[in-house]
Amino acid sequence: MAKAIADAFPHIKSTVLDLPHVIAGLQGTHNLAFLAGDMFEAIPPANAILLKGILHDWNHEDCVRILKRCKEAIPRKEEGGKVMIIEMVIEEDQMDKDSYEVQLYSDMMMMVLQSGQERNQMEWEKIFFAAGFSTYKITPAFEDRSLIELYP
Repeated sequence: MAKAIADAFPHIKSTVLDLPHVIAGLQGTHNLAFLAGDMFEAIPPANAILLKGILHDWNHEDCVRILKRCKEAIPRKEEGGKVMIIEMVIEEDQMDKDSYEVQLYSDMMMMVLQSGQERNQMEWEKIFFAAGFSTYKITPAFEDRSLIELYP
């Protein structure tokens, strides 16, 4: 995804933060860098941060820890700082049976394989506010995923 963003917006510098063994051997470009690190320890300063399919892997407490690190890395809302998250937002009363079953199946897989889960809006809100964010916006954007924007 980072390469697609870097290619589509060549004037924007993108940095991928991941564990050293994950990014070993990857080559950056003039506007795409790969940085070895641990999101639980520190996230490098950025105007905006994108997390895609990350938070559903983690429990409530770890999500709060990750988002606190994100909040430390971005500028104030008035200066354009935000965190963008692409994740599932379970909406029990606004979907058809098949979509609901897909979301429940995904939730069970996260609980069995990881310590994470899929979440509804209220569960996400608790995490966002516990991490110190003041506002958020959820926009359904893909078949079963939403774009969530967090503002400090």
